[in-house]
Amino acid sequence: MENYSQTIQLGVTKDRVFKALTDEIPFWWTTMFEGSSNKKDDRFTIRFGDLIYKVMQVEDLHENAKVVWHVEDSLIALPGLKNQKEWIGTTIVWDITEKENGIVLQLEHIGLSPEIECYDICTDGWRQFVKSLEAYIETGKGQPFSN
Repeated sequence: MENYSQTIQLGVTKDRVFKALTDEIPFWWTTMFEGSSNKKDDRFTIRFGDLIYKVMQVEDLHENAKVVWHVEDSLIALPGLKNQKEWIGTTIVWDITEKENGIVLQLEHIGLSPEIECYDICTDGWRQFVKSLEAYIETGKGQPFSN
């Protein structure tokens, strides 16, 4: 099973990327954020209006190197989508590595594969919000979902 992954290059420091993934999620993903996301075992909920939410647990943190979230609960209540809870039990891994020409940030969403129903919708969402994350990290201005 092939998991969704995406890689971006950034001209910033590792700690800047780590901070965006642990302390600044509402500035690039969704302003509808509740909870805490900067310590192992923290829990947070992100919402995209009334029809979509995800409840995450911070499964692992390695300062300036890795952030791992486990999806404990989720609903994607979109018309025509039969399995609206496909994210439950999936894991989102952010790897931060330093290269000669800057920082490489790799996202892997373990369990989000072409076999699942929401794959196209969800990968479109990831591309949109990773682009927002990149803009936020590099310019201070992302484009998070706002209700």
